[in-house]
Amino acid sequence: MISVCIATYNGERWIEEQLKSILSQLGEGDEVVLVDDGSSDSTLDKVERFADSRVHIFRNDNNLGEVQTFQKALAYARGDVLFLCDQDDVWYPGKVSRVMQAFDKHPNVTLVLSDAQIIDSAGRVTGATYFGNRGKFIPGVIPNIIKSKFLGCAIAVKSSMRDCFLPFPEQTSAHDTWIGIINEYYGKTHFIPETLIGYRRHDRNTSSEHRQSFKQIVRWRCQLISSFAKRLWQLKRFTFKRLPLLTL
Repeated sequence: MISVCIATYNGERWIEEQLKSILSQLGEGDEVVLVDDGSSDSTLDKVERFADSRVHIFRNDNNLGEVQTFQKALAYARGDVLFLCDQDDVWYPGKVSRVMQAFDKHPNVTLVLSDAQIIDSAGRVTGATYFGNRGKFIPGVIPNIIKSKFLGCAIAVKSSMRDCFLPFPEQTSAHDTWIGIINEYYGKTHFIPETLIGYRRHDRNTSSEHRQSFKQIVRWRCQLISSFAKRLWQLKRFTFKRLPLLTL
């Protein structure tokens, strides 16, 4: 069973296009788990008009922010494979089958990550892909603490990993990075170099493309390392052979 996990907030502009691109690729037994973070626009009205029994809608009583809203969606999901999904992107035909083929072909893989085509607000291709801009994917805990290559909307992870990465640490500002490095320690990642989604960048994105100050980056890295160490201690499932690897 597949669960697609979406966090929405005032996403009326693109949510219909996104849901259409997703639902057309799911089977009857799959589900979309959508948690809304207090939208004041017509986002939920548009979702409800689909009248699709596979779409399960949950509403936050208070605005919790993107990270905590995604946490709820992941916690509610019942599938064996959990796809993370943004409200304003679009899934290209064949995304689900391509990802599931990767899981089937590599039974030891616990997370599949693909490249993403960057598009603008009108859906026009801007030229570059996410990894074309960010550089090739490098596995391992340390490389992804230094410079994370995990893009949440391009991730699918087995639910067996959920007890390792949930709950998110309180200080986490990037849930995709957290899921990625936890998976690098306890699981295995498979990277698909194909662009399986249109990754929409616009003036209302919750994630910023502007580079933060060096001081802020160092602070975030320290928080991430501290949270990572605490989680290993909490789980008491150490696999030290995974830590020192710096694959270049």
